[in-house]
Amino acid sequence: MVMKEALRPVPEQRRVTILGSTGSVGRNTIDIIARQPEAYAVEALTAHGNAALLIEQARLLKPRFAAIGDESRYQAVKDGLAGTGIEVAAGRAAVIEAAARPSDWVMSAIVGAAGLEPTLAAIKRGILVGLANKETLVCAGSLVMREVARCKAIMLPVDSEHSAIFQVLERDHLDAVEKIILTASGGPFRQRSLAEMSEMTPEQAVAHPNWSMGAKISVDSATMMNKGLELIEAYHLFGLPESQIEILVHPQSVIHSMVAYRDGSVLAQLGSPDMRTPIAYALGWPKRIEAPADRLDFSKIRQLTFEAPDATRFPALRIARQVLKAGGGTPAVLNAANEIAVAAFLDRQIRFTDIAAIAEQVLDELPGGQIDRLDQVLALDAEARRRATEAVAHRRRNAAQ
Repeated sequence: MVMKEALRPVPEQRRVTILGSTGSVGRNTIDIIARQPEAYAVEALTAHGNAALLIEQARLLKPRFAAIGDESRYQAVKDGLAGTGIEVAAGRAAVIEAAARPSDWVMSAIVGAAGLEPTLAAIKRGILVGLANKETLVCAGSLVMREVARCKAIMLPVDSEHSAIFQVLERDHLDAVEKIILTASGGPFRQRSLAEMSEMTPEQAVAHPNWSMGAKISVDSATMMNKGLELIEAYHLFGLPESQIEILVHPQSVIHSMVAYRDGSVLAQLGSPDMRTPIAYALGWPKRIEAPADRLDFSKIRQLTFEAPDATRFPALRIARQVLKAGGGTPAVLNAANEIAVAAFLDRQIRFTDIAAIAEQVLDELPGGQIDRLDQVLALDAEARRRATEAVAHRRRNAAQ
């Protein structure tokens, strides 16, 4: 396990950068910061294309730097922040620059593989990095964690499941761990048949029963690909083999994950299904800070239930385990193919059940190979996306005939 644990002095005011500030995690991070402005100063904010919200956030938090990934939106942001003294830039390089600017703490919340390069830029400064972008470790886990160790950075998991494990894992005694248990809500289609799932719409897929999330991660939750990606993320974060990582469906989303020890003890972290709890834990670490999440009322919790996931109806879990065992660049292929397939489903080009099928098809076609450098990851990602796009087009042609 490569995770720096030595405590560092906590500054009176922590300077933060938020990569992906207009997404769900970014907005929740800003909600917490805005409630205690004396504790945080903002260095930089980035967004991909939501210029209006980025302008609103920048006017509220007054960062030194604001970057918009979509270059066509540069003038809108520039005009919207005129007279504020905030430096504005656009494009991929500008987002990476935001991550490289001086701050104590960076929230990595850019959705998808696009978050890899900015996250690495933050890691190379040897700072605290709150990781809400699981795709960074899925695409290049060994490379990223090697940089964490080399640069003496501290990786703080923000996904609720990995934050839960981080909080209850005895990291100095991994030999005492029997397994870690990632809990999953099961998503909106937990009780649907395969035939029913093939007819599900994007609106139904993004209607998560417990969590409020963006469209992409909501669809990943519906296919349970999200849990497969989290399996790979947990492997890199916690240094345990795939065989010691279990996935368990827990529909109430009260227990966020558990660690089982060899003496029979099981330690769990509980909380309401609100991302502001794990975000606050990472923002304040190593201290705990106030968060506005609802408190659990145990007198009102009628039951907590658990069930094994159905690998037939949710093949993404089987695919993810196979990919993790294969190693190398195979997880990067899976992630890229899944991103293309999810986007196609949201655009109503393919069926819901085509998502995992396309990912598996691209994995069959494209060997992952060994990955040692970032340029190899990026090249493999691009080729996987090309092949997944072709697979989407092929299915569309067949459906039209």
